[in-house]
Amino acid sequence: MSYIHLMRIRIFFLRPKEMLPIVDKLTIQFIVEEAKAAGIEDILIVTGKNKRAIENHFDSNPELEQDLEATSKTQLLKLTQDITNLGINLYYTRQPHPAGLGDAIYRARSFVGEEPFVVMLGDDLMKDKVTLTKQLIDEYDKTHASTIAVMKVPHEEVSKYGVIDPGDMLHKDLYNVKKFVEKPAVDKAPSDFAIIGRYLLTPEIFDILEKQKPGRGGEIQLTDAIDTLNQTQRVFAHVYKGQRFDVGNKEGYLETSIQYGLRHPETHDALRKYIIELAHELEKK
Repeated sequence: MSYIHLMRIRIFFLRPKEMLPIVDKLTIQFIVEEAKAAGIEDILIVTGKNKRAIENHFDSNPELEQDLEATSKTQLLKLTQDITNLGINLYYTRQPHPAGLGDAIYRARSFVGEEPFVVMLGDDLMKDKVTLTKQLIDEYDKTHASTIAVMKVPHEEVSKYGVIDPGDMLHKDLYNVKKFVEKPAVDKAPSDFAIIGRYLLTPEIFDILEKQKPGRGGEIQLTDAIDTLNQTQRVFAHVYKGQRFDVGNKEGYLETSIQYGLRHPETHDALRKYIIELAHELEKK
């Protein structure tokens, strides 16, 4: 398989928070731009009920663009055009019932075919010099094996995640994995390495998902299927060292908005000033 061919077919699974704005850009836009930066050309977006807004977001809007051009709102015009001029192919399919991430992934089987593919969850944003998706693709280019992104989390939070039982380290930041465990109890977690929202998987995962029984929460758990896959072919864990922003909860969303606002050229000065002033006010209370 050629490296270029590897980058042609990818899958996205998006959670309910993907349409939240981060300063002046929707969360889904960051995800799609990360995929493009990794060389991905074709994207399948697996949606649920009432998700037509995602499709509308990436459609062109000639009337709006004409109005923005006529009123010389050049910055807003550029933002609008950037959304539709990504140079990638977007496809959509629907998961009719919330039966778990594994079930959503299985619905992409005909789209993916017999090629490896990447899963990107819409409530995890990553910030690094080289995108996490590109890091996973680079690892696959060396190993030709499924590779899951993991990151150390506070021990008391491991029950929120799928967690790995790491084996030997093959090289810097890449582990063999003994076992994958979905949301273990804190006192039974095999490590603090949590699975985060990027996966590069081989197509053999579909045969496993087809027969996978419901797991935790009565849903088809992708972590359980990956653990089964690991029994017949190697599955590696890539330790991510960049920044991860979780917009899947209220606190994480607010923190993400602040972090990105401090980096945005139009907001960083005023926001920094406001935060300093607010900190002084809070110290007085």
